[in-house]
Amino acid sequence: MTEHHIRYAVDADGIATLTIDRPEKRNAMTYAMLGAFIAKVAEAGADDKVRVLIVTGGGGTFCAGTDLADLATIPGETRGVRGEAHEGGKWWPLVACPKPVIGAIDGFAVGMGAEFSSQCDVRIVSTRARFAWNFALRGLVPDTGAGSWLLPRLIGPSRALRLLYSAGYLEAAEAHAIGYANELVEPEHLAEAALAEARRYLVASPFSLQRMKALVWRGLERDVSEHMAAHVEALSACFKSADHKEGVAAFLERRPAVFTGR
Repeated sequence: MTEHHIRYAVDADGIATLTIDRPEKRNAMTYAMLGAFIAKVAEAGADDKVRVLIVTGGGGTFCAGTDLADLATIPGETRGVRGEAHEGGKWWPLVACPKPVIGAIDGFAVGMGAEFSSQCDVRIVSTRARFAWNFALRGLVPDTGAGSWLLPRLIGPSRALRLLYSAGYLEAAEAHAIGYANELVEPEHLAEAALAEARRYLVASPFSLQRMKALVWRGLERDVSEHMAAHVEALSACFKSADHKEGVAAFLERRPAVFTGR
């Protein structure tokens, strides 16, 4: 069941696509599916052949959240959380992934689905996308912590709190207008738009992109002095990298660079 509902493929260009595919339940996540999802994100992050990861859903829906029937099999009084606070890969797997992550979001992204959308680096959404952090209706807080930490930084505290308090929908057009969605397309063009976005990153140095992603996300939690210390370390590593040497040579020789990520 789990293998069927979490699909993963890598194309010849190194673009990986991870699809939540349980359309009969609007791609609601069971415990087993969540474990498989986290494992596949980690696999993409560790695979040198993967340059970019696209996360999407099948059947016209991104993810309708946690399967409450599955959740109800374990009483709340005895139910554990998915990991310790420091285990970022279990809570924010898409942020922890060192590769660029594009969310290709169609239809409902609710609960955990909305949380995963916030964890993407870039969001390409269809005109029928709808986001909702509906945890207040279940007596919960945002289940990965993304809604209470990442979302306010992406759209501002007041907008985020309004969505959290009301459990209302953020519609596709508004998501695009406030910058939550980077691009808005018709549903039939979503897959190609996400691939086109991924291909834009293939010309860049994987060595650089990995460090840029870490600097940006970790920069949200650091003060300037900590950020600059990390920046100096990253820049020094870049100067010594094969990718930097290749980037300079390609410019001087007026040819496309062939990066290796080293």
